Amino acid sequence: MLTQNEALNLYKKRNAYLKGHFKLSSGLHSEYYMQSAMVLQYPHDAYKLCSSIAEHFKDKKIDTVIAPAMGGVLVSYDVARALGENVKSIFAERVDGKLTLRRGFRIEKTDNVLIVEDVITTGKSVNETIDLVRTYTDNIVGIGVLADRGGNFDSKGLDYFPLIKLDIVNYEPDSCPLCKQGVPLEKPGSRFIKK
Repeated sequence: MLTQNEALNLYKKRNAYLKGHFKLSSGLHSEYYMQSAMVLQYPHDAYKLCSSIAEHFKDKKIDTVIAPAMGGVLVSYDVARALGENVKSIFAERVDGKLTLRRGFRIEKTDNVLIVEDVITTGKSVNETIDLVRTYTDNIVGIGVLADRGGNFDSKGLDYFPLIKLDIVNYEPDSCPLCKQGVPLEKPGSRFIKK
């Protein structure tokens, strides 16, 4: 299992830990951004990161690993692969703004489900995934993420394992010091946010 420093160093090595002025998927602004796609594009690195999450949950008898699309899709795949040959990997997609299962994906009532994500700030997508899974089963064994940015995510009493835990300051747009300084704003995330 990777340590937090080893995992964070993989992000830095692949230029996936960025500094600038970013609009997060939550709508908040930040000076730092975790661009997981930059590190996950290297299968060897992706597997090292994701197998570390799998190691934490290896004794939970998991049947299904699910992630919200887009950022968590590869995480779900590699965590499931590390957990064993009978563990399936699925993802939830937005349809009319709501997470749903498509493509024939199913969760059985008896499935033990692990929810995964690449990066959490407020946890909006993960909370929506929890709500979706609970329409099928109450057997959620935990939540695993590559990086928690420090947005005070409430895991609702579930076993929560962030491989990287940071304390990055996030700003409401109307009180963002980077905006006041005129630093150009970037929006690298995948979730659409209405202004």
